[in-house]
Amino acid sequence: MSHRTLNYIRPEMTDYQREIMDCPERFACIEASTKSGKTLCMVVWLLERALECKANQSVFWVAPVFMQSKIAFDRMRNQISQRGFFKVNETRMSLTLPHGAIIEFKSGDNADSLYGADCYAAVLDESSRMGEDVWVAIRSTLTATNGPAKLIGNVRGRKNFFFKMAQKAKAGEQNYFYKKITCWDAVNAGILLKEEIEDAQRSLPEYIFQELYMAEPGEDGANPFGMEHINRCIGSLSTFPAVVYGIDLAKKQDWTVIVGLDQFGNIAHFDRFQKDWKQTKETILSLPNALITADATGVGDPVLEDIARERTVEMVIYTPRSKQMLMEGLAYALQNRKITILEGIMKDELESFEFVYSANGVQYSCPAGMHDDVVNALALAVKNFEGQSQIGQYCVY
Repeated sequence: MSHRTLNYIRPEMTDYQREIMDCPERFACIEASTKSGKTLCMVVWLLERALECKANQSVFWVAPVFMQSKIAFDRMRNQISQRGFFKVNETRMSLTLPHGAIIEFKSGDNADSLYGADCYAAVLDESSRMGEDVWVAIRSTLTATNGPAKLIGNVRGRKNFFFKMAQKAKAGEQNYFYKKITCWDAVNAGILLKEEIEDAQRSLPEYIFQELYMAEPGEDGANPFGMEHINRCIGSLSTFPAVVYGIDLAKKQDWTVIVGLDQFGNIAHFDRFQKDWKQTKETILSLPNALITADATGVGDPVLEDIARERTVEMVIYTPRSKQMLMEGLAYALQNRKITILEGIMKDELESFEFVYSANGVQYSCPAGMHDDVVNALALAVKNFEGQSQIGQYCVY
């Protein structure tokens, strides 16, 4: 059997990329800013581990879902300048090196499928978005080989196995390495632009910026708006007309809520009631003319279709993603004092609102037994508010 000599040159890396690649500890936990170069250096690290393996020995890349693993799969293929270097199996998402070692790209959505074959090294990408059962499965495949593993990801609250492992590593657990990479580390390394980070800090809700860019965990089940920001935005009912309305329609025992914002971001209209659909429709049609943004999820959809024949209405269907975007927009408006709110039920609902992390992402809701109709209506009003250059001019704090 003939043997080929492989000439490998590691790509240029930043100091922190080399540190996490070359740490001697067996297990590494890397809490890092988005777009800080953690994925790139882990692709290179896993390739290097595969180069050390023998024929038919495997290393694993594991991500929460198939498409995320596919991103790493494509990056690995493009990492090598020599065409045809890998034997590519698109179906199995595997790359076989010339000497027979295999790099396998797997999904963590079914932990049971990860058991079985021995693994000689592993990367768990977006570890904070995977369940502990994925780590248990991968850890078992590393047992016979004594293989190393790198766990990387953004910070996502505290109630996940990755945060707990990172805390253990940070505390100096034997054979564990810990590294925190912030957006400013990436700026100093020339990976991210300072102006881009400053813009993200201005435009994103504070708690999201802290987690995604500063690698600082929030409290699971915490308030996404911030009590201090809520209190600073309390004002009185405006005497100016509303330029936008947000409407959350009643379902079962809930309330229909109408919130209007004037051109300066102050509350110009607030109504909360329980009526039949005929009365609800009449109430909405009697509003002064302005753009209406309303929740069209479920039973309210036919009512809004009738209203849309006579008024300009944007109908919003709630999905986990659309709800997240609405609440992040409201959080930004409150944290940057772009709007005012009213004492009473509006303030109470904002203070009781929570965000929690789940397997499907961030979920926003009120505690059991409470209402979030006012919060939803306010978020819908903020969505299409167009007077941002003047917001706050007449705010009373």
